Amino acid sequence: MSEFDNATPPVTPGSTVPSDQRTMALAAHLLGIFTWAIGALVIWLISKDDPNKSFVTDQAKEALNFQITIGIAMLICVVLSVVIIGALLAPLVGLFGLVFAIVAAVKSNNGEAYRYPFALRLIK
Repeated sequence: MSEFDNATPPVTPGSTVPSDQRTMALAAHLLGIFTWAIGALVIWLISKDDPNKSFVTDQAKEALNFQITIGIAMLICVVLSVVIIGALLAPLVGLFGLVFAIVAAVKSNNGEAYRYPFALRLIK
């Protein structure tokens, strides 16, 4: 198991996550679509010091890491657009980011701790 495999959910299975925390986690994932990483960063900074909001903190960090990963992939696509392949890959990266952000939002709104399959875990 590598250091990037952080599959431990912040909430024990079978416990219920309060509705306000599920909504904040949903917002953290969906704001990435519209604000890149800024929305998830704001939610993480607001909730990181409150031990009662461990679910929100975890999901905001996960959304922030994923949006940073998507940003790096888009930057690589811009560089590779010199040889045309980047222009072909950029829409795929954008679609990938959109689909996984929606899936993560739905899962976190159901109270499940979601882990993106391809995200650099830069914020711990």
